[in-house]
Amino acid sequence: MQLPDEAITYQYQNLLVPAAEPWGPAAELRTQHLLPASRLKALIPQLLQVRSQVAIERDLKQIPPELQPLEAGFIDLPQHTLEQHRRKGEASPLGRVIQTAQRLRDQVDLVVVLGVGGSSLGARALFGALRSTYHNELAPAARQQRPRIYFEGDAFDNDSLQDLVELLQATCVDPEIRNERWGAVVISKSGETLEPAVAYRVLRREAAEFYGTRSPRLRQLIVPVTGSTGRLRDLCRADDYAHEDVLNIPDNVGGRFSVFTAAGLLPAAILGLDVRALLLGAQAMTQRFFDEPFERNPVLQLAAVNYLMSEEIGKSTRVLAVWSKKLEWLGRWYDHLVAESLGKRGRGPTPLVTVPTRDLHSRVQQHQEGAADKIINNVLVRVPRSAPITVGMADRNEDGLNALSRKTLPELAETAWETTSRAYFEAARPSADLIVPLLSEHTMGQLMQLLMLATVVEARLLGTNPYGQPALDAYKQAMQSGRSPAEQRNG
Repeated sequence: MQLPDEAITYQYQNLLVPAAEPWGPAAELRTQHLLPASRLKALIPQLLQVRSQVAIERDLKQIPPELQPLEAGFIDLPQHTLEQHRRKGEASPLGRVIQTAQRLRDQVDLVVVLGVGGSSLGARALFGALRSTYHNELAPAARQQRPRIYFEGDAFDNDSLQDLVELLQATCVDPEIRNERWGAVVISKSGETLEPAVAYRVLRREAAEFYGTRSPRLRQLIVPVTGSTGRLRDLCRADDYAHEDVLNIPDNVGGRFSVFTAAGLLPAAILGLDVRALLLGAQAMTQRFFDEPFERNPVLQLAAVNYLMSEEIGKSTRVLAVWSKKLEWLGRWYDHLVAESLGKRGRGPTPLVTVPTRDLHSRVQQHQEGAADKIINNVLVRVPRSAPITVGMADRNEDGLNALSRKTLPELAETAWETTSRAYFEAARPSADLIVPLLSEHTMGQLMQLLMLATVVEARLLGTNPYGQPALDAYKQAMQSGRSPAEQRNG
């Protein structure tokens, strides 16, 4: 089958006020709730200024106080990572990721990824999009010996962590059998985030009991991914990890922008994904962002449309409707990206993730007839990863489906999207479409870089620093004190 062009596009014409539409009640609603094309056009000079500002920020060696924190390293990271790999091979950061992933694939059948927020959501998005929905239930041969992946360390959830420990104890009995061995990837840039730190302490104890307290497998099969300094880095030194066995998150890349560091690339490589294609996709999107005019630039388009809808048309709730269940974790990753980057100083949209058509049965009523405070960005995958399933004929037609017998599931999904989009337009509820040709490493690299870059551009339009998270930092500090609010009040 010939693959389509893998370039992602953003189609937003459906949320523009129609030109020369005859007056009527519905047309009047559209003038109030949709975006005038003239206003979008007027924003382009400012958009280009912001793009130049972002270009300057990524090259700054000395960061002025008014721009701090500035963690723009993610922008050129895909290109630099690929260049280093071409020059240094296995000695490069990407080479070390690939070698480490191969070691884990060779030696274990189960990997636990410990992390919270940006340290794990990117990896979960890639896992959900590019591996079987039922990957962990498949036999090792059907998985091509790729390990099962489980995610923990994102909450103080006693029962969830206990369930994981019991799974390890029930399925991993003999450490001398590859298919009964397990490993872990513990991810924390600062090393001071309490949720993964606590989970790591529990799993370190479990690993010591399983492999033995002096077993070299403790260091071979538990891989830390962290920043250049911090408690996790200190713990690794105390545990006698070699420097090269601890993978690094660059200092100039923030946690929620770290999917193309070892935080996202190592779990992806463990799953057998083509991490070079991920980076090439991200690099291609960065190049489009800096080189293409507004008319062909999905980063500028997405940032501009969403900024204007939020700030000038009053659409404070931003819905990402992912029309594939395989992209649900991408939606959660984007939710985190928007909330933590734009939600500052009393401003910023409230992100919401939905998965049509499943969630149409709970959300379409609200979106179409509820509060008119939403912009809906659909993410549409044009070509499914597997052959289309046909409804088919049946001898018993009490369900009435024989009339649809020649229809495929992708065709039914497209009809649902067209019907829903038309209904939104008629009700003056703005919606736009991010078109993904197919799900692959290259398109996921494009898509995630697009969403990160657009978030940075929108923040600069708002006059907000997209980096840093002062409210979260205060939470972390309070939790690290180990004292409850009542204890703090009582001294």
